[in-house]
Amino acid sequence: MRTRYEHKLIAIGRVVMSSALDVVLDCKAELGEGPIWDPDAQALYWVNILANELHIYEPATGKDRCIDCGQMVGTVVGRQSGGLMVALHNGFASIDPDTEKIEHIADPEKNPEVRFNDGKCDPAGRFWAGSLPLSEDVPEGSLYSLETDLSVKKRLSNITIANGIVWTSDAKTMYYIDTPTMKIDAYDYDIDTGELSNHRVAVTVPEAFGWPDGMAIDSEDKIWVGHWGGWQVTRFDPLTGETLQTVKMPTAQVTACAFGGPNLDQLYITTAKATLDEAALEKQPLAGNLFVTEVGVSGVPSHKFAG
Repeated sequence: MRTRYEHKLIAIGRVVMSSALDVVLDCKAELGEGPIWDPDAQALYWVNILANELHIYEPATGKDRCIDCGQMVGTVVGRQSGGLMVALHNGFASIDPDTEKIEHIADPEKNPEVRFNDGKCDPAGRFWAGSLPLSEDVPEGSLYSLETDLSVKKRLSNITIANGIVWTSDAKTMYYIDTPTMKIDAYDYDIDTGELSNHRVAVTVPEAFGWPDGMAIDSEDKIWVGHWGGWQVTRFDPLTGETLQTVKMPTAQVTACAFGGPNLDQLYITTAKATLDEAALEKQPLAGNLFVTEVGVSGVPSHKFAG
């Protein structure tokens, strides 16, 4: 049963529409993250990183299935040949959701103090995922792509907290977040090789918004970002850096968002209760829950791993 929380969608300092923010799962996740919609299964995949959990939520039934991955799981994507792919603490792996069998594929990070975090598939079907040091305070992480032949390429280095990643509809630009930089970076992207070039800053995130975390892209090539410690999701224009809309949230640790539903017009939002003390949790009883709302724009289908 959904719990409804009323909020207003803000655009450039003015209210443009009122909407309902529904709690679809009262799950109190320690670190809910990595939501992604599978249009074939009509299901939302998401992870609870610190609990080692992969979740499969079916809105039609309200059922949320949990698979224990045995180690921290940073992100999940679909696979064209069937099943799912995940980035675990110890690298890339596949999961058969029917049998829950996990097959490890590659671990390019040999340091046990570095784990994988957020990621997605690009338009060519490569699986990109970034890593971060457990301390989250030194640039010892990297961004990798798992190629369709199951080889791994390091794409970026010196990353502190690897987070949101998306590609534009013309497959020519990739946007990427290393959270502590408080910036959303843009790169020219070569779909044939996956090579990145022409690095520039697309958005400088105001401190008042909170740390930029997970990210989604909509059908207008605008980006939606969850803000850790910021109580909101923000829609940015990455070509101008302008703030377009904000969704105000009832909990501070907003981690990521993804468009889903039959028409891809529902925005699912993951949150966390990690780092909140008892006093904060009393003021934020919805922390760690999975939310959904409508924001007046639709998303685009997620890409699946082609290997």
